[in-house]
Amino acid sequence: MHKASTDNQEIKLLVLDIDGTIAGHSNHINGRVQEVISAVQAKGVKVAIATGRMYCSALRFHQEIGSTLPLVAYQGAWIQDPNTGKIHRHLPVSREIAYKLLEYFEQPDLRSLLSVHFYINDQLYVREITQETASYQERCGVTAIPVGDLRQVLLNYEPTKVLALCDDANLIQQLLANLRRQYPPTEVYMTTSVATFLEVANTDVNKGNAVRYLAEEMLGLESHQVMTIGDNFNDVEMLSYAGIGVAMGDAPAEVKALADWIAPNVESDGAAVAIEKFLLN
Repeated sequence: MHKASTDNQEIKLLVLDIDGTIAGHSNHINGRVQEVISAVQAKGVKVAIATGRMYCSALRFHQEIGSTLPLVAYQGAWIQDPNTGKIHRHLPVSREIAYKLLEYFEQPDLRSLLSVHFYINDQLYVREITQETASYQERCGVTAIPVGDLRQVLLNYEPTKVLALCDDANLIQQLLANLRRQYPPTEVYMTTSVATFLEVANTDVNKGNAVRYLAEEMLGLESHQVMTIGDNFNDVEMLSYAGIGVAMGDAPAEVKALADWIAPNVESDGAAVAIEKFLLN
């Protein structure tokens, strides 16, 4: 990626992904990362979270870093200020597309292989609690609501996000390729946040658009004044948008190729290393 050179003193906004970026296997922010975030805030740099997680699941991370900005959840489909409760943006998947996706995921040869999650009003609805859903609940600290037929929740609501997960990353890639042939980017946004999560959102949703909203509309900044750090395909847009886009050491090769710098991995506190290099030296 070739961007105009960015004076590191110009960076006024730092946006961080959670999983694989500031939280690793422990599901917590390590002390060193926390300290470095506090140090850049003390210098006047605003720090925000942008995650694919549910708002309720991401909230503790937002609070731990003491962010004063709205929290970007669901890849940017839901942007809410925890301090005021104000929802700045909510862009759901249309009911029509949600129905079609459900039909696709519930084909006889796929139904038993996939766990399908619908996110509505910051709650998680599922057909049944599968092993994958149970693991997801534990990691994210949420309780899924099993409803049997997911069509019934679409009668009154449109989902913020649709997620299909299974433990076969190759199958997820195959489904993603198939669905991208059926649905152009003008209809839906599709990505993977981890190799086993296929995520579908409104066509106007991605972390790049969300970071642009925080930077330009809320803070009056320009892209060259922004630094972002992420580790997966759902971070690509915000890495491309920012003056400094940093990919974590264990990011997929295609994500690293778009970054301005590659940090060590999450278990080596790579986010702290990157922040020190660019914002504290």
